[in-house]
Amino acid sequence: MFRLRATSMSDPDPRSASAGATLRLELFVDDLAASAAFYVGALGFAVEYQDHEYASLRNGAVVLGLGLARRLPAAHHFGQQAHARQRGVGVEIVLEVPDLDSVYRRAAASGYPPEGAPRDRPWGLRDFRIVDPDGYYVRVTSLAG
Repeated sequence: MFRLRATSMSDPDPRSASAGATLRLELFVDDLAASAAFYVGALGFAVEYQDHEYASLRNGAVVLGLGLARRLPAAHHFGQQAHARQRGVGVEIVLEVPDLDSVYRRAAASGYPPEGAPRDRPWGLRDFRIVDPDGYYVRVTSLAG
């Protein structure tokens, strides 16, 4: 499983050759403004770029692109027919954060209710889960020790 991990200031620049791979996740959405508002308001992302068809958001080393689903070409893997089905089936977006409780409070106050309070998990981490406006499932978890 891949995890999106926000790096600290002491971590190497994720764009350097010695840092290894980075991950940029792109989600195709129906309402760009609503989706950007969710990731900014509930999960603390910052908008790096936004126009009427695309937004690039960042939280630490995590970069999230949001594109309008209706602008996908018919031949795209996630074209209109595929996109009409439930979004993100089989994918759990895992966002590791240094202060889970503050992110939970932010999410709970944002108008996008988490699916429950943070819980201790058998694998040694705490997390909570939340669903974005397009149905993408996000697990927000404490940093792995």
